Amino acid sequence: MEDALAVLLQQLAPPARRTLMREIAKNLRQRQKKQIQAQKNPDGSPYIPRKRRVRDKRGRLRRTMFARLHTARFMKTASTPDSASVSFTPAVERLTRVHHYGLRDRISRHGPTVRYARRQLLGFTDDARHWIADLALAHLAR
Repeated sequence: MEDALAVLLQQLAPPARRTLMREIAKNLRQRQKKQIQAQKNPDGSPYIPRKRRVRDKRGRLRRTMFARLHTARFMKTASTPDSASVSFTPAVERLTRVHHYGLRDRISRHGPTVRYARRQLLGFTDDARHWIADLALAHLAR
């Protein structure tokens, strides 16, 4: 079905494809935002929680991880007639890479180096692929 859909999409004019890709990118960003807010990996498993601090300040409220990361300020969409993408801005790219792949990083400038747990921020599932195909078919039906 994906091959047949690809042929139909190639027959569309570039402005129509650009409109479709913009719609896919916008909706994909919304789905990724909900996933990050729910603190879940793309496969539905929950994020590995933060390590508890030995001495935490009393009365300090801890936000959920990546509380502002899913906002439009940091998560951007891009689309061309041939592609759609969701990415993070360069300001938070290092932070997202470290958490997404579970890399090592310094806590602060002169602090210790720590290995972070792997928390996938962006990703595809089979459900997302089917959703994109359904969105493209709906666009072609219009």
